[in-house]
Amino acid sequence: MTQHIKILDGGMGRELARVGAPFRQPEWSALALYEAPERVREVHDSYVAAGSGTITTNSYAVVPFHIGEERFAADGQRLAALAGQLARQAADAAANPVLVAGSLPPALGSYRPDLFEAGRALDIHRVLVEAQSPYVDLWLGETISSIAEAEAIHQAVSGQPQPLWLSFSLHDDPDQPQAASTLRSGESVVAAVTRAVALGAENILFNCSHPEVMISAVQQAVATLQRLGSAAGVGVYANAFEHGSNGGGANEGLSGLRKDTHPEGYLHWAQEWVAAGATLVGGCCGIGPEHIQRLASALK
Repeated sequence: MTQHIKILDGGMGRELARVGAPFRQPEWSALALYEAPERVREVHDSYVAAGSGTITTNSYAVVPFHIGEERFAADGQRLAALAGQLARQAADAAANPVLVAGSLPPALGSYRPDLFEAGRALDIHRVLVEAQSPYVDLWLGETISSIAEAEAIHQAVSGQPQPLWLSFSLHDDPDQPQAASTLRSGESVVAAVTRAVALGAENILFNCSHPEVMISAVQQAVATLQRLGSAAGVGVYANAFEHGSNGGGANEGLSGLRKDTHPEGYLHWAQEWVAAGATLVGGCCGIGPEHIQRLASALK
C-alpha cells in the first residue's frame, strides 16, 4: 500500500519566515511575492528536494483578506501569475516529475464560513484561476470551511482543463479529538465528501487542522467513497498549531507551534492516516521540508 502514497509539500508562510523572507501580518506569504520572490522559489526547491511530488503555488494570501481590496485590484492578477510561474519553474527543474497545484484559498477569510459570500468569492477566485491557469497541473481548493465554499471554487474552475482537488478544514476540539469530525461550518464530513464527489473532485483532502482530528475524517471519507463507488483519493496535510491557537482570523497574529509535531511525531500520525486509507500526505502551517523528507523516506 505504501508504494502508492503521494507526497505533498508543507507550509509556505512559516518556511518563508525561516529562510529570511520578509514576513508580517496581514500580508503573510504574499509579502514575499512583492519583495523577495526568489525566496518563494527557494522554498519550492526545498520541498522538491525533500521528496514532494506535488508543490502548491504561493497564492494562498493573494486575496483581499490579506493584501486589501485596493492592492488586490491593482496587483492580484500579477501576484497570482508570479506565484504560478515560480512553482512551475521549480517543478520543471526537478529531477523527478513534480505536479504544480494552483492554490485557491478561502476568498473571504480562513476558518470563517460566516463571512462567505458566493458572488464575491467567485470574483476573487476567477482572478486567481485566470492568472495561474498557464502554470498549474491541477487546482487545489484548500482550507475549505463549508460546502458552499467548495461549490464556489468548483464554479470558478468550470471550463478549466485541470482536475480539481478539494481540501476541507475541520473543527478542532482538543477535548474530543477522536469524535466524528465536522467542517468548521458544522457540516458533516460525510456531507462534504458526498458533495465533493458530485462536483467531480479527483482527490478529497483535509488540511490546516490538528493532526488528532484527521483520523476520523479519513475513516469517514474512505467509507463514504466506498459507499458511493468513487475512485477519488483521500489526503491529509495537518498543521502544527498549538491547541486553541487557530480559532480566530488567519491574519490576527502568528499562532504558536506545538512541540510534538517534530518530523518523527508527525510521521506517526501520517502512518495512522495511511493505515486508515489516505493516499496523499503532506503538511500545512508549521510543517517544513524536514517533515516532508521524513514522510517521503518512510511512506513513498
